[in-house]
Amino acid sequence: MDAKQRYSDLKQLLTEHSHNYYVLDNPQISDGEYDRLFQELLGIEEQQPEWVTADSPSQRVGGEALDSFEQVEHRIPMLSLENAFSDQDLYDFEDRLKRYLLLEDDSLTYMAEPKLDGLAVELVYENGILIQGSTRGNGKVGENITAQLRTIPSIPLRLLQTNIPRIEVRGEVFMSRSGLEKLNRQRAEAGEDLFANPRNAAAGSLRQLDPAITAKRPLEFFVYAVSDPQASGCTSQQELFIFLAELGFPVNKHIRFCAEIKSAITRFAELATLRHDLSYEIDGMVVKVDDFSLQNRLGVKARAPRWAIACKFPAIQATTTINEVVFQVGRTGAVTPVAILEPVDVGGVIVSRATLHNADEILRKDLRLGDTVLIQRAGDVIPEIVKALPEKRDGEVKSIPFPDFCPVCSHPLQKLEEEVVTRCVNPHCPAQRQQTMVHFCSKAGLDIEGLGKKSVEQLFALGLIRDLPDIFLLKKEDVENLDGWGQKSAENMLRGIAAAKTPPLARFLAALGIRYVGEVTATLLEDTFQSLEKLLQVSKDVLIEVDGLGEQAAASIVEYFSDPAVQKMFSQFTDAGVVPQIAEKKTENQLLTGEVLLFTGSLKKLSRSEAKKLVKEHGGQIASGITKKLTCLVVGEKPGSKLKKAEEKGKKILTEDEFLDLLSISSVKE
Repeated sequence: MDAKQRYSDLKQLLTEHSHNYYVLDNPQISDGEYDRLFQELLGIEEQQPEWVTADSPSQRVGGEALDSFEQVEHRIPMLSLENAFSDQDLYDFEDRLKRYLLLEDDSLTYMAEPKLDGLAVELVYENGILIQGSTRGNGKVGENITAQLRTIPSIPLRLLQTNIPRIEVRGEVFMSRSGLEKLNRQRAEAGEDLFANPRNAAAGSLRQLDPAITAKRPLEFFVYAVSDPQASGCTSQQELFIFLAELGFPVNKHIRFCAEIKSAITRFAELATLRHDLSYEIDGMVVKVDDFSLQNRLGVKARAPRWAIACKFPAIQATTTINEVVFQVGRTGAVTPVAILEPVDVGGVIVSRATLHNADEILRKDLRLGDTVLIQRAGDVIPEIVKALPEKRDGEVKSIPFPDFCPVCSHPLQKLEEEVVTRCVNPHCPAQRQQTMVHFCSKAGLDIEGLGKKSVEQLFALGLIRDLPDIFLLKKEDVENLDGWGQKSAENMLRGIAAAKTPPLARFLAALGIRYVGEVTATLLEDTFQSLEKLLQVSKDVLIEVDGLGEQAAASIVEYFSDPAVQKMFSQFTDAGVVPQIAEKKTENQLLTGEVLLFTGSLKKLSRSEAKKLVKEHGGQIASGITKKLTCLVVGEKPGSKLKKAEEKGKKILTEDEFLDLLSISSVKE
């Protein structure tokens, strides 16, 4: 078999396995086998970049960051739905349908679909290939988020049937409860604002100008319609869902056919009970007339179709009292107030705690100890206090004093003017050290096998580890007799620790938990300095000159590495045999040393990733926008606003051919 045929087979194979995993929830191979096939695909694409197409499984990682979103006009408007709030509203809905259609019998049938609390999008496919994705926007015009939608694993880049000239599919992008919890934990540790609910998280993730950020967010997708049912070849909504599943789209398994409106009302009650057991949020149910010919006859009003209605669940709220407020210290020193509540049932879940976020939030909501408060879970993974009920105060309530000193280490707390978060700035605070060690060992850190969150907290509480280097000094006899441990788990831990002694430098830096230094910044530091020793001595002035590194991050890095305790810690790492590995960097043919380049427009001879790779191989850097550090803009076809901005700033402009000539590359993709 020749390489091109193998590449085609790999694309098909990986697409099928991805469909089995993300859409059918029925994986046919192990993760390790999938990874092996994926790496083989990447290897071929590296050797033959001209073979890479938009439907390749490799194209989900996100492309170039955008300056702004382009506007997209929907060929057929994406309409809103009228709402129903009671059984009677649904009976009235059917009465309106019958009057409009002049029906006297009960021949109307319906489809009942869970109404996901996410973001509506439209996907356009031509000859089976995803060519455009957009938000609903105002119904007529949305935003082009094609690059962002490509990163969602359950959205097919290539349909299982490619003999369809064009199809415009509509569905909902959403985030699961567990996905939101994980994302909010990460944001809390980074001192960032939390997403209030899954819908905000999904919308915020899709509206990231940098698709690489979207790719890291746990987004999912369910299909629910096509823009033009009459052109689909299907005669009903029920038939359409079967067809869409055959094309490779994920269809919600809780959709039901209803032979009469009473069945839809019964299904609504079932979903109201089931909603708490789902892995994602739903805020109601959509009822649609099943027959497409009847939908066509019913038509649409100004803003909504006549043939569909959204049944909304009542808000899940309850009242309880604030018994106490405790203050928790996170990895970055952020002090978070948490209300201890009189336990109360909220939509089938017993709630006894709710975050108060920060001091400003307590003041804004005028919350006090002993207050009767309204809490809710509607749309929220984490219970939220909506408001206090001051009319129920009896004179026993007290103000909630925010501490001046860390509740764990007693160090004075600090609140900067530009932040809403109050922090403990003592880097040796035990609470911060414990959370730092949890992060260091986690998947976001060095991913040390056998050292999960509970294990790290246990070892820290017992005094077996007090600082990061202690992790690498653990012995089998230290842990094998502890509660929850044994000989096998101790051996697994030791293997995990041994494997973590030679991590990539970027991963090691990200694992340390330096404020403002995540995976992207850590990689930037490795690429720029290529040495841990240089980073230990780097100045803020030097860091600020690194394109893509902000002043806050630069100040945080210098402060961290200049701390004597941190310097001592690195000596202990060395003594423990920890040696971060530096990625090899070519030194020959450094034609672009000192140059900072940016690519814009459509390149014809290079893929964007190939162009960036060439820059790095020749000693240059890649810019994220038209910044003062940019030295050269390379333009392809339709370069857009970046060309004008670069010209105004007097930047050097090269065509794609001139860029290749500069590197003495005469034929690429010819």
